[in-house]
Amino acid sequence: MSTATDRRVGLYLRYEQWHGLDRALLRSPAQPLFTRRAARRLAVLGYHGVEDPAAFAAQLDHLHARACPVSLRQVEAALHEGRPLPARAVLVTFDDGERSVLTHGLPLLRERGIPAVCFVVAGLVGTDEPFWWDGLSDAQQYALKQLPYEEFRRARARLPRAPRRPQLTPEELRELRDGGVEIGNHTLTHPRLDRCADTVVREEVTAAHELLTGHLGTPPGSFAYPNGDFDARADRLLAGLGYRTGFRYDHRLTDPADRHPLRLSRLRVSTRTTPARFETALSGLQPAVYRAGLAAFSAARRLRGGGSGTPPATATRDFVSPANRSSQISDSGK
Repeated sequence: MSTATDRRVGLYLRYEQWHGLDRALLRSPAQPLFTRRAARRLAVLGYHGVEDPAAFAAQLDHLHARACPVSLRQVEAALHEGRPLPARAVLVTFDDGERSVLTHGLPLLRERGIPAVCFVVAGLVGTDEPFWWDGLSDAQQYALKQLPYEEFRRARARLPRAPRRPQLTPEELRELRDGGVEIGNHTLTHPRLDRCADTVVREEVTAAHELLTGHLGTPPGSFAYPNGDFDARADRLLAGLGYRTGFRYDHRLTDPADRHPLRLSRLRVSTRTTPARFETALSGLQPAVYRAGLAAFSAARRLRGGGSGTPPATATRDFVSPANRSSQISDSGK
């Protein structure tokens, strides 16, 4: 990968390990102000796996004590029927369909009566195929995601293949659903839709929809954009299929009153997110500071004649350094 890519990813990861800033934000006078403002908004948490069950349990307990977990159905009712959400409403979501959501996440969620949503890469269900990003460095992932779809496929095929891993089965998807975790569409193979031709976008959305409908017995009604990248073609397909919600991965709170139901924002978190960052993310303070930092960095790069130079907000799946991740490696989401 290029030196520029390595430098951008390295800068991003250094920021991610700067936990002193999170503690300073938590103690700042701005935190209570942002917390009061956030009470009128919806915080959608975007997880991937449950790498640290004990930390995830502590995060769920924090939500129980300081927020109000809501279900996807409640969010849909607020968006489409105008029903008010409770103050400090929080929706828990997971992307990709990591097995740890079933083995570690479901018991902890069920113990606390917290509903959630799991967006699944439908083409992997019932297989032992790895995720395409398994075994790749952050710099490799970032570089691959910038490529047009056909180039991406050729470049990924030239890189080493990751070991096989058991994916969730159709029976396990139904177990999650019956345990209070709704199943959503996360495309067929998880490409960046904005890098795909029209035919590929249609196949990725509709084939995944048909597979999940067969596995679940009912059609999914919620979608999460791979890598968090909105695509207008997918938006039209989802509307035609009757989807009621669609989620990005842009590290923002969302206001159901002024957001399109198929373009809802989410906060990037993981079970490795520190308590200080978790609390300041829920208030919206840390995301606001992060966006301001990106804008300042881009402006400085432009003044030096280096282009936009925006650090890769998609370099990692969430705010977690490589040293703190297990089996994770994308406004990625993944």
